[in-house]
Amino acid sequence: MDRLTAMEMFVRVVVAKSFSGAARQLGVSKSVVSKAVAELEDRLGAQLLNRTTRQMSLTEVGQAYYERCVSILEQVEDTEQVVSSGARCPRGLLRVSAPVTFSVMNLGWPLSDFMEQYPEVSLELTLNDRVVDIVEEGFDLAIRISRRLKDSNLIAVKLGSARTITCASPEYLKRHGEPRHPRDLLQHHCLRYSNLGPAQEWTFRDPENGEPIQIAVSGRIIANNGEVLRAAAVKGDGIIAGPSFLAAEDIRQGRLVPILKEYAGPPFGIYAVYPPNRHVSAKVRRLVDFLKGLWGESPPWEKACGAC
Repeated sequence: MDRLTAMEMFVRVVVAKSFSGAARQLGVSKSVVSKAVAELEDRLGAQLLNRTTRQMSLTEVGQAYYERCVSILEQVEDTEQVVSSGARCPRGLLRVSAPVTFSVMNLGWPLSDFMEQYPEVSLELTLNDRVVDIVEEGFDLAIRISRRLKDSNLIAVKLGSARTITCASPEYLKRHGEPRHPRDLLQHHCLRYSNLGPAQEWTFRDPENGEPIQIAVSGRIIANNGEVLRAAAVKGDGIIAGPSFLAAEDIRQGRLVPILKEYAGPPFGIYAVYPPNRHVSAKVRRLVDFLKGLWGESPPWEKACGAC
């Protein structure tokens, strides 16, 4: 077996976290993958993987070799793309997983524009707020929103950023008064995300020392969808702490008013994550570059939100 193929099989094993998972993706038997990795270890004279009956993990030298393999395979693909018409004009099915509210509000027309640019690409978009296993479930790319991504063997590219904005309708603030400190929220109706559990703490940042301030909020409305909570906030049912891409247009139109601005926490990132797979990266990279160019410097929700 040639060395590049063996390296790709090794990378697949690491990403899939199993020999059987890598074999399924590659359409070969588990023994073929296992033999390829064993041959690599013999050639290198080093153990790349710790294997037990229950789990598999990289050795220290295996981690270093994995990172180099990913880099080498990417460089090989870059070289192939120079002369590949398929790379100049990506084609085929692109399967994308993305969070519900963000996608409904911000992903529709960008994907339409992307498809117009690349007419030979077809798209399957799945909206789900759970963190999917993109390798196991066969996605080419996922969009994730987080202050800190969990450690992963996936490639992550930051597409843009957003921030948490605490806000309420002018009518609500007129009836109940405006909170001046996060602890004032204890006396208010707060609109909460059900996926965070019934007992929730909202986190703020002390403007003087940067220390976190955690407030156990409560309220009569709890939902698993940000748009539902945003609509309730606009109607005057309570205070919402949501991402800027959710509230920006309502703030611009005066339907919601930002509060506790000086206590806002740090921004969080919007990322594209995808496996190091040289066979699909032409499509993936075009989409990543497209979205990064669209959202990277000045996302539209930040423009709409202004200085709030």
